[in-house]
Amino acid sequence: MAEENVLPIPNLALPQECFVLQQSSLSHLHDTACVALLRGIKADQMAPYYRLVVAANVLPLDQSLLDKLEKENTAELERLDKVLKEAEETEGESDIADALRAKAGYLTRIGEKEKAIEAQQLALEKTAGLGSRIDIVLTLVRIGFFFGDNQLISTNLTKADEFVEKGGDWDRRNRLKVYRGLHLLSIRQFKPASALLIDALSTFTATELLSYNDFVSLTVIAGTLTLNRVDLKKKIISAPEVISALPELPTLADTTKNLYDCHYDKFFVALATLEQTHLLPSRLLAPHARFYVREMRILAYAQLLQSYSSLTLDSLAHAFGVTVDFVDNELSRFIASGRLHATIDRVHGVVETNRPALKNAQTDTVIRKGDILLNSVQRLSKVLY
Repeated sequence: MAEENVLPIPNLALPQECFVLQQSSLSHLHDTACVALLRGIKADQMAPYYRLVVAANVLPLDQSLLDKLEKENTAELERLDKVLKEAEETEGESDIADALRAKAGYLTRIGEKEKAIEAQQLALEKTAGLGSRIDIVLTLVRIGFFFGDNQLISTNLTKADEFVEKGGDWDRRNRLKVYRGLHLLSIRQFKPASALLIDALSTFTATELLSYNDFVSLTVIAGTLTLNRVDLKKKIISAPEVISALPELPTLADTTKNLYDCHYDKFFVALATLEQTHLLPSRLLAPHARFYVREMRILAYAQLLQSYSSLTLDSLAHAFGVTVDFVDNELSRFIASGRLHATIDRVHGVVETNRPALKNAQTDTVIRKGDILLNSVQRLSKVLY
């Protein structure tokens, strides 16, 4: 286990509230988000972050509040500098490292990005314990998540991997899986993210990063898209951790269960609701909402088509609770892009599946990749010779 509880700094709920306030389509959530954002800023004395959200026109300027927060920041930083100076004059390396971490933690808490990064890196240099060094690097990752800095996230996830391989404990190894899984989701790598999140499902402790219900939500969202039916049942639907949380997440339950049970008309309704309640309002998932909904539709169409050699458009439309024109238009696009192996006979109103044989598909893949490799070798030979 970790040596001590990890403080939830910076507060990653706040950029989510800020994101909601910046979306005009989420106006029904603005009042709640505004209250939560201001409460969090006041609780953590976040004068630097308050200046940022005011500059972005997310919140109106309250000069008295800003003055109060800045006064609190100045007083606390002076106190921390005094503690650090005393440690440097009279104490050993361990006490100096503790003082540096305390100052870095406060700068991180108030949202002073550049100074917090600099202070955390200095604390990292002066800290000896491997566990504490991992915690500092993970704090830098959280700063990256807070400010949407993917370079900072990637760099410090790599460092965290290196430290963990040198002897990180069980708790930190599991927390790192969640951090990496969250980053992979943010860059639309749903499959590797799903594997990491599912692996951490029964051992989740990264509450400084997100709440347990939010973690389960992301795990179910990623797993439903990327797992086959057998694994979906085993790792998501039947997982005790998911079962215990799903009563509080009814839309996710409906989406996953209706897809697995082949109730496609109900699945389409649940997917549309999921988009509005979980994808578009999420700072992490909103950029991928359109992609996710499209891929889930393809998954549902493919799941139904693979059970039949042919189907009428009428029966397909009825199964999905949509019109014939809608399903004809969608299938045409997905077939043309190679995402579904079928043909549409619009005259007779029939969809025929033409799934390629496995060996033929593997042969085509080898040939295609071989051609790419040969072309790369030829270009390289021209450069070398």
